[in-house]
Amino acid sequence: MRLIALVLGVALAAAPAAFAQTSTPSAQGAAFDPAGWTADLEQVRQEMASHYANLEWLAIEREVPPDSLFTTARQKLESARSEAEARSAFERLERSVGDGHFRIVWPRAGAAAPEASPSEAVTPSPCEALGFSEPGPDVRATANRLPGYRPLEGSKGFPAGLVEVDGRTVGVIRISQVSPQIHPAACAAALAALRPAGEPCDEACSNRLWTMATDRATADFSDSLRALRAAGASTLLVDLAGNGGGSEWIEALARTLTPVRLRSAPIGFVRHPHWVEALAERETSLREAAVGQPPEDRARLERHAATYAAARAQAEQPCDPAPLFEGRAPDCAWLGRGDIYMTGPEASLDPAIVGKPWAADVFEPLAYVFEPGVWSGPLVVLVDSGTASAAEELAALLQDNAAAIIVGAPTLGAGCGFTRGGMDVVLRHSRATLRMPDCARYRADESNEVSGIDPDVLIGFRSNDGPRRRGQRLAAGLAEAVDQAERQAAAR
Repeated sequence: MRLIALVLGVALAAAPAAFAQTSTPSAQGAAFDPAGWTADLEQVRQEMASHYANLEWLAIEREVPPDSLFTTARQKLESARSEAEARSAFERLERSVGDGHFRIVWPRAGAAAPEASPSEAVTPSPCEALGFSEPGPDVRATANRLPGYRPLEGSKGFPAGLVEVDGRTVGVIRISQVSPQIHPAACAAALAALRPAGEPCDEACSNRLWTMATDRATADFSDSLRALRAAGASTLLVDLAGNGGGSEWIEALARTLTPVRLRSAPIGFVRHPHWVEALAERETSLREAAVGQPPEDRARLERHAATYAAARAQAEQPCDPAPLFEGRAPDCAWLGRGDIYMTGPEASLDPAIVGKPWAADVFEPLAYVFEPGVWSGPLVVLVDSGTASAAEELAALLQDNAAAIIVGAPTLGAGCGFTRGGMDVVLRHSRATLRMPDCARYRADESNEVSGIDPDVLIGFRSNDGPRRRGQRLAAGLAEAVDQAERQAAAR
């Protein structure tokens, strides 16, 4: 079980026509009654007061008192004359919060589509059931539009190429989504090895298939890095433009990109039964893993179990949110904290634990097979306003550890997402679903990562730039980023 589970992409987005709206009062001529919508608004406020992880960030770092947002929304509802106008008040509230993981997802209009008959139903393949599929057109890829870009033949799953920058050969690799699911060929190869005769794949098989497919995707990514080096690349550019996020696999992938011993981000968690249960499970798991281990290992596991026990005690103690809603700092810490990181209770890889049966319990990337430092040279990471969630985690992790130079535009700002499936809430009147993050990632300067990642070298991308223009803008600033990356690598 993974305590930190990142969402795939930034958040759920409502389709434009997903909600039945009326722009006028009812056909019977009755005046529109906003009472149910007002009750929904109060429900949103109560849920935020209960477990919105970034409430303190909103009130203190962003300097937006939540009460002011609700006052405005309430006024909009009081003057609303239709469901469409009422919904717009909630959409304005969502935009004003400014958190990439804070979403109100509207129900679809009309009846649900009829289920297919047994004869029409199509059983997905084991890989399809795990979400592996061919990605669509990658319209946000930017580095491959650099002048003189040459594709690298034979790269699997992660498009790669080469470009010359002021007489230096720069290798380019594209990560469109931080998930092995964008590489279905890796899953197909794993399935062929796991079930060579096409035998059925039960739950245990599916779990094994996921791990094997992820390991193959990691191996193919690493092979592309080696191929770029063999082709003469002296600096690596990782293209994360438009990458909306992914999964905890990012922590393993990050360590293939640098020889630096990365220290992962500490996390904060909401003081809520959701996290009380999760932390208690981790404590129990570690105590069980300690049984029968050598004294040194047992002491290590018991120490980490105690860390989770202390964190659980924090999660059980509420913090009064009233001052935050007024824009004031409370006397308590809104989120619980402890020696818990995106990787578990250990922030950095200790080579001494590799191969131990409990290794992934204390350093979660060890659930996967990866080789640290496959790329050991200068590293540049490209980001833009569409880079979010787990992709921001990768950029922040490398930037905070002085392992890469970040180039591009400020990222979206989504930060930590949802754990254990999140805590979705259905609003009682509109039936919309409220999604809020229940954790926070902290940067080296203790700021909340939801503020986004500021590049070391800024590129002035515009929202209406076409692919070629984006490549031209990147080319104008890439030499400076490569210079900085070379100096950074030389200083190690």
